[in-house]
Amino acid sequence: MRTGTGTGTTFLLLPSVLFCLFVCQLTVKAQSLPPAKYDGFVYTNNLVDSHTIMIEAFYDPVCPDSRDSWPPLKQAIQHYGSRVSLTVHLLPLPYHDYAFATSRALHIVNLVNPSATFRLLDCFFEHQERFYNAQTSNMSKDAVVDEIIKFTTKTVGNSYYSAIASGFNDSKTDLKTRVSFKYSASRGVFGTPTFYINGFVLPDSGSSIDYKAWRSFIDPLLVAQGKKIQDSPHLF
Repeated sequence: MRTGTGTGTTFLLLPSVLFCLFVCQLTVKAQSLPPAKYDGFVYTNNLVDSHTIMIEAFYDPVCPDSRDSWPPLKQAIQHYGSRVSLTVHLLPLPYHDYAFATSRALHIVNLVNPSATFRLLDCFFEHQERFYNAQTSNMSKDAVVDEIIKFTTKTVGNSYYSAIASGFNDSKTDLKTRVSFKYSASRGVFGTPTFYINGFVLPDSGSSIDYKAWRSFIDPLLVAQGKKIQDSPHLF
């Protein structure tokens, strides 16, 4: 039997439910909007045209395979120079406990000092074992984030400490890191490293590609464009 108290409670709850649905609808709409800037960090600094070979790399800063694939990719970019363009996207994998925090640090640095973004990525790859699951298992999340802030500051410069620390309390940097994850997922990327050339994914996702393999992918594309293949490095 329905009581007066029950009916009153129902009417009291109804506005709250409607309000929650309204907020959720706004949230979904806000998250569905495209970001103001295309995702990724641009490594190359050259003009892009219809003949440029477009390379995209999807990396996790604490992924060993991402680390191992980075030097040969940089070597290939150095060799081809202005004939190629490289954009790095971040995919913080959920089974690497601090992939999101290290990715967020890269987004923060890219905001406060863009010229240091890839220097920080180099340092994360060089010292990534400091932020592995096993090495941080006895530390609190706050303690690890504090270590990441100190590590980032040492790499970028002590004058950036306040900006980097406050960046971890800024919802905008959290959103940027989430957008990177969602963008990677929207491209069908589920492991790192993953590489695309001219919009097409390369085989063996999650595996490192050596310099010789990069040459085998890119040289035929340049030949198809009628360009000569040079064995000597082509500077930017």
